[in-house]
Amino acid sequence: MPWAAAEPEPIEQKQIRLRQFRGRFDLGEDFIYGIFDSSEEEVLGGTGLHTRHGPFIREIGYWVATKHTKKGLATEAASALMQVAFRVDGVPRVEIRCEPDNVASVGVAKKLGMKLEGTRRQDTVRPDGSVRDTLVFSALKAELDELPCRNLSVQAFGAVGERLL
Repeated sequence: MPWAAAEPEPIEQKQIRLRQFRGRFDLGEDFIYGIFDSSEEEVLGGTGLHTRHGPFIREIGYWVATKHTKKGLATEAASALMQVAFRVDGVPRVEIRCEPDNVASVGVAKKLGMKLEGTRRQDTVRPDGSVRDTLVFSALKAELDELPCRNLSVQAFGAVGERLL
């Protein structure tokens, strides 16, 4: 997440970023969500369904604030988004991509029942200019009935409040 390198950023910049997220969401280009506490007063993290690999694939991304890690938030959010990708968007494939040494993200993908397809060697440039490998995990819509997310209760609503899921 290259934008994270600029944290903490001025509130004006944050507002611009959030407007960009909303605009891309409304245009169907990228789908960013916040992860909040039950009172919706504290940001615990963020997640998204990304379309960068084409119209028939969604990539799940997430981050969780340090003080809220190891509570299952990333797994729960990714599980919900997997259902949205398959049941609302109707895509046949969902991916999680991460660095090989990102033990937490590897754990999330495995808990979701995703399969490791392989390693893309030195395919991503870090903000500092160095290159890194990327692990690619995937799940297919045809596998949904066997995936752990099938038991998670999820509700999804459209822009004007109509129930989607």
